Amino acid sequence: MKKTTALLIALSFILLCINVFGGAKTYPFHVKVSGKGKQVIVFIPGFACSGDVWDATKNTYGKNYTCYTLTMAGFAGVPAEATPSFKGWEDAIAAYITDNKINKPIIVGHSMGGGLALAIAADYPAIVSKIIVVDALPCLAAMSNPDFKSNPNNDCSPVVAKLTGLTDAQFYQMQLYNIPQLMVDTTHLKQVVNWSVTSDRRTFGTMYCDFLNTDLRTKIAGIKCPALILLESYFATFKPGIEAQYKNLTTAQLAYANKGKHFIMFDDTDWYNQQLAAFIK
Repeated sequence: MKKTTALLIALSFILLCINVFGGAKTYPFHVKVSGKGKQVIVFIPGFACSGDVWDATKNTYGKNYTCYTLTMAGFAGVPAEATPSFKGWEDAIAAYITDNKINKPIIVGHSMGGGLALAIAADYPAIVSKIIVVDALPCLAAMSNPDFKSNPNNDCSPVVAKLTGLTDAQFYQMQLYNIPQLMVDTTHLKQVVNWSVTSDRRTFGTMYCDFLNTDLRTKIAGIKCPALILLESYFATFKPGIEAQYKNLTTAQLAYANKGKHFIMFDDTDWYNQQLAAFIK
């Protein structure tokens, strides 16, 4: 009887270990942790980009801040997940912050990463201290159609089929044409193109389609923390439309770069660094 009881206890312990150690929670992104400091900065890169896009920024802030740098699943060589979505990524980043007991980080996001920063701060206001949005809008589609409304039954399969149907050479040529239109300083051009072409094509199409269908204009009213919105110089031409998109974000501080395009951190580096330093301080 004693032997049977001991065996049952041993088996229970083994099952417990399998449950605890074998069922570790996974997240749809790769994380690099660097720097040191009690205050944490979470960096979210833009569409099809690696977290390495933040390398220069991390070199500045890693001395006094702990930096968590993400690269989303399916982008820049990180293994893809089965069903990527903007909302799924938003919730997963918020869960990671909570699960790892990261106390009120500053979230910095570029492009779609900026959209994720807005969504997280709106839906999970208690877990964020500040956000910095680098060249992103609450609703990208509203730039061409101010009356745009998200389609709850949006079908991304045609976009995915088109992209996955391209040969590697065709996709490379497409990115070689598109990405130079997003930057003036081409020092990082080869690197950004490489991130794009090493991204999973299905994720690329799905997330492009899903983000284009995302409208955060009403949701951002829920953001309570300070928000710095850095926009490329071209957007200054459309200030009324841009500011209409951000009208519900009462904590927003909008600033337009002096020069350059979408990759502000590369094209107007000094201005970008000055804006971050003043806001984070």
